[in-house]
Amino acid sequence: MPREGTGPDFIEALARGLEVIAAFRPHRPAMTLAEVSTATGLARPTARRILLTLEELGYVRAAERGYSLTPRVLELGMAYVHSMGLWEVARPHLERLVARTDESCSIAQLDGSDIVYVARVSVPKIVSLAVQIGTRFPALATSLGKVQLAALPLDELDAVLAEPTRSGLVPRWQPDRTERDAELRDVRARGWALTDEQLTLGIRSVAAPLRDGSGRVIAGINVNCHSAETTVERLLEHHLPLLLQAAGDISADFARLQDVPHTSATAGTR
Repeated sequence: MPREGTGPDFIEALARGLEVIAAFRPHRPAMTLAEVSTATGLARPTARRILLTLEELGYVRAAERGYSLTPRVLELGMAYVHSMGLWEVARPHLERLVARTDESCSIAQLDGSDIVYVARVSVPKIVSLAVQIGTRFPALATSLGKVQLAALPLDELDAVLAEPTRSGLVPRWQPDRTERDAELRDVRARGWALTDEQLTLGIRSVAAPLRDGSGRVIAGINVNCHSAETTVERLLEHHLPLLLQAAGDISADFARLQDVPHTSATAGTR
């Protein structure tokens, strides 16, 4: 996260506060003041003031060995999800798709060269990667990422994929530019994407794009399965038609949601 903005309106204190929140990771859910200072590069007095402020606001709590985040941090991410209205629109369709496929289904959006999960309905099956709201993976190695990358202009695609991943995961599939472009051309032509253990062993999925009322791709929706349980043929012959139907229904509902006027009443109005 940048410490110095590009304009006079950049608030450095806010950037530092967000950087402290982002420093907490699955492998370090609790950190001492010294560890926060080291992870962020902030001076200890600055890190201490930020932690105390976040504690007063309810975003961190004093832990056995320092500080840890509280569930209130989820409000920051869910504010984005709810502001989009995407989860409310997608949820019944996702639940229906899960019921018809008996597989976990998710929605994710691009964030730089990664995808970030914003909605998910899962089934209790053993998979090699845990996924929850906010999980990020390198986009190019996922079906959810492919359907969104394929929709980008080539110059924008290059710029997006030039950004380093923040997922902490190195995918099995490492294509050169020629192979990458050929794969995305195929995705663009057929309107859906498949990954077969390209992200990691055991993970197989198929995805379709979600569009807004103008036809712009805004997210991806997938059916995810374990390669030992579900064949590619089953995924494409049975699950894919159901997925494409769900994607069309969600896109149509989202387009209708955008058309609804959003007004707010003020005090004294009739």
